[in-house]
Amino acid sequence: MQELKRYLELHKNDEIHFSEIVNILKQYDEEKFSEAIQFIPKDILGDVALELPDRYFDDMVQSLDAKDLSEAVKELESDDQVDFMQELKEHDEDKASKVFESLDKNDQKEITLLESYDEAKAGAYMQVEVFTATEEELVSDVIKRFSKLKKLNVLEHVHTLFITAKNSVLLYSIDLDDLLTFDFSITFAQNIKEAGESFEPISGVDTDEIKEVVNTFKEYDLFVMPIVTKDGKLIGRITSDDIHDIISEQATEQMYHLAGLKDDVEEDEEILKAGKQRASWLGVNLVTAIFASIIIGLFSDILNEIVALAILMPIVASMGGNAGTQTLTVVVRQLTLRDISSGDAKRIIFKEVSISLLNGLLFAIIIGVIASLWFDVNNLGYVIALSMLINLLLAGFFGATIPLVLEKMKIDPAIASTVILTTVTDVVGFFSFLGLATIIL
Repeated sequence: MQELKRYLELHKNDEIHFSEIVNILKQYDEEKFSEAIQFIPKDILGDVALELPDRYFDDMVQSLDAKDLSEAVKELESDDQVDFMQELKEHDEDKASKVFESLDKNDQKEITLLESYDEAKAGAYMQVEVFTATEEELVSDVIKRFSKLKKLNVLEHVHTLFITAKNSVLLYSIDLDDLLTFDFSITFAQNIKEAGESFEPISGVDTDEIKEVVNTFKEYDLFVMPIVTKDGKLIGRITSDDIHDIISEQATEQMYHLAGLKDDVEEDEEILKAGKQRASWLGVNLVTAIFASIIIGLFSDILNEIVALAILMPIVASMGGNAGTQTLTVVVRQLTLRDISSGDAKRIIFKEVSISLLNGLLFAIIIGVIASLWFDVNNLGYVIALSMLINLLLAGFFGATIPLVLEKMKIDPAIASTVILTTVTDVVGFFSFLGLATIIL
């Protein structure tokens, strides 16, 4: 608690980095976190909350009343207000409703507008706070207005001035460094004519696919993009920090999909929910592994009892490898995004081993029954079932432990973890199955 108070005191008159506050908060247990969240000034609470991992956001919602949350939302820009309210709805719909009702009509209108867009469209990611000027205004008047709004903290992260016609149609986009070269005593239209440059804006339409907007940002190395309607009227902007978040979310989604997972489920603390999600992909793997074994089993008539073990052995190793890969994908990605650290080792390992236990029991029963029906070998079903349970448990344990240990050793877990995990699951799978078979059969 003292560390947070000291940080806020030292940065009272300086720029506060929300990520630094989040790193402090993540060190606290649930009780201390609930106390600490009360000390964060309401004008930065919303920004801090949006930096929090999902489980901490839930703790924050439970620790604050609707009035405090409402004050936090009011300080946010429109796009962040939408993100905050959507998060709040997921955790406490009743409290979210109270917060929304307490906002002024303008905030409610902006949130409703942005929420009306499909999440794949550019409009869903824009903020409506845009500093504009008309082409007939004097540059000096606009600079005075800009200075006044900046001092009142109404404007943030302004890199570009957008020039519009009187009907709000976007005409020009002028970077602030170019603005300094203008003659302040004449209008923007006169300055642009004298400059001989087009100042043509690179804009997006609110109904454009967000993927197209991301690609445009990358192609032109943009800091900000004005968003217009199909009629060309300026209605908002998307900034580079928004694009960074979108790219990060897309990368996370892609990584989870590669392992047959969904990010929203894996970030949930409910073990049963996460276990059910993973079981579906493991089920697919079980089917493919059994199919490969059936091909080998076509020759079972001319093979003896040991061949039965050779037919079933790849199933154990394959299941362990995939279970470990799922765990590894989750932990490595969360480490990459700094949602967790090596200090979270006990919680992460407990969760992953618990999920592995649930899935291990399920698939141990399934393969045990199949093996008993498939081969006329006493106790073969028990051998492979127990081996499956052991391998999946250890796959979950090592899938979580290996990247955490590598992170602690300052080694990139994304590079080294897969090779180590594959070796462990193969060795454990083969050794446990053949070892148990030697003892029991």
